[in-house]
Amino acid sequence: MSDASFGRGIICAILAYFLWGILPLYWKLVAAVDPLHILAFRILLSLVLVGTILLANKNTAWLAVFRSPKKAVHIVLTSLILSCNWGIFIWAVNEGHTIEASLGYYINPLVSIVLGLVFFRETLRPLQWAAVAVAMAGVLILTVLLGVLPWISLGLAFSFGFYALLKKKLGLNALESLGAETLAGVPIGLFLICFSFGNLQEGALTFSGFRSIAYIAGLPAHTLIIFASCGVATMLPLYFFSCGTKLLPLSALGFTQFTTPTIQFFLGLFVFGETFPPEYFIAFMFIWTAVIIYIISLKVTPVKGKSSLS
Repeated sequence: MSDASFGRGIICAILAYFLWGILPLYWKLVAAVDPLHILAFRILLSLVLVGTILLANKNTAWLAVFRSPKKAVHIVLTSLILSCNWGIFIWAVNEGHTIEASLGYYINPLVSIVLGLVFFRETLRPLQWAAVAVAMAGVLILTVLLGVLPWISLGLAFSFGFYALLKKKLGLNALESLGAETLAGVPIGLFLICFSFGNLQEGALTFSGFRSIAYIAGLPAHTLIIFASCGVATMLPLYFFSCGTKLLPLSALGFTQFTTPTIQFFLGLFVFGETFPPEYFIAFMFIWTAVIIYIISLKVTPVKGKSSLS
């Protein structure tokens, strides 16, 4: 790989992770909209934008996956998991839990290591085992101190981990995959637009009947303009990420991916003014230690045998 290609790859990767990192600022700008309606329109508007781009380039590979019942079921499951991930994140940010969300994305690479071990029988390096163990200790300590599971963090980490696991088997590029996933997610989007749910503050969903979206028309013009661009906010970092993955070795991506939760953490702490109690400080110390160990493991020569995630 040439220095120029590596440099372009680093720039694309950092742009992608930076945009994902500042995404909480975007969701805060449209906080007047119901979180589930934000999710619904994110699915539908992303489909409109990505589908238009793909069809304009006469790309129908993303539509062809639905011809196979097995692949169709696969993409529907992937879409469900992605929708859960998006929904948890949007709700967490707009309800003041950005720091908890950032913890989930610190944990996610370690979850992916475990999933690779379980589903692909990949060999872990000793340092990776250590990173997973330290991260698990952090989560257990946080659970004990809080008295409840950190469901936001774990929900984001595991939903994105399983999402990446399923995507690995699809054989589509980033835009094709997003097009197929959002097309499969249309029923979810329409369902969320038509119905209302309660008890979101407690983290539980209860059906509350039909709900009109007429209130959206009464929002300020600038909010509506920003809201209408959620398809762009979804696609743009994905485009840069796709470019970066083509130009960089996985070890480099493994290092830069921690840009996203770090930005989210600082946004939650210093911009949104979220509290950072001692329980979270202790847990983050364990997770940050696990992240450092993981990054170091990327520089270690792989052990012989089956390839590892990194």
